[in-house]
Amino acid sequence: MPSLSKPVRRDAEGAPLRLLHVHAHPDDESSKGAATTAKYVAEGVRVMVATCTGGERGSILNPKMEDDYTREHIGEIRTREMDKAREILGIEQTWLGFVDSGLPEGDPLPPLPDGCFALQDVDEAAGALVRVIRQFRPHVMTTYDENGGYPHPDHIQCHRITMAALDAAADPAKWPEHGEPWQVQKVYYQMSFHRNRYARLDQLMHEEGLDSPYAERLASWAEDPEAEARLTTFIPCAEYFPVRDAALKAHATQVDPDGMWFAVPLKIQQVGWPTEDFQLVRSMVPTEVPEDDLFAGLDAQVADPDGEWFYSI
Repeated sequence: MPSLSKPVRRDAEGAPLRLLHVHAHPDDESSKGAATTAKYVAEGVRVMVATCTGGERGSILNPKMEDDYTREHIGEIRTREMDKAREILGIEQTWLGFVDSGLPEGDPLPPLPDGCFALQDVDEAAGALVRVIRQFRPHVMTTYDENGGYPHPDHIQCHRITMAALDAAADPAKWPEHGEPWQVQKVYYQMSFHRNRYARLDQLMHEEGLDSPYAERLASWAEDPEAEARLTTFIPCAEYFPVRDAALKAHATQVDPDGMWFAVPLKIQQVGWPTEDFQLVRSMVPTEVPEDDLFAGLDAQVADPDGEWFYSI
């Protein structure tokens, strides 16, 4: 667990601040925003990850792990990998209990498997997350944007149930059996996989005389000012990139330590793009963008007494 290096950050009632990340599969918590997580853990923030599925239909993406045993026991193995990553990041973690939908491939795409996460009724499935929200009572939540960050059916469904649960958790008429209502104060989308970041790292790799793993991807990735304009919040967390990498490597079936994830030297990453980036989509506390803190505004005010959003897209 990352050691505490700064005073514990607390809310107006004196309790540690709380951050809830909602992710589709085990490994997503380590590949998306993990350095930000480690930074806040080091500041005494309680961080929880709610993992929607067990990753049972995930592919084995590390050729060194490709064998019959791993294929037959992928669900159990991914659970153990999640346990390792949880310890490295110093977080709390809970499973929402849905079954991985897999990534459909082919033309036309095959139907999704019966009973999988992506086929669940959104409002009904949101109930599992409402329970977590009301029990953990996060000040801040993060999830994926409406496109899922990338168009995996589980990522898109993760977005849908998160936004539904966010509203339902604050409504005393919804899911009364899941506890007292709780109003999350700020909501963000994970947005670190954007073109400007990759272009900057690609540039530095060439300047250092190194082969860039991003050249082919960037050649077919058109500039998108509207997408870049969505970025509102840039968390400086370069010193925690090693924690991020260790957590990601814990997911050994999903990440090849000799692959593209680690092709750019750490120093180039830390200098070239030292932040992880988010889009603020709702805030019940006054704040100004750009931000450098997911909890900006919470030091001054924990809840809007009128129950209305100051900032909402």
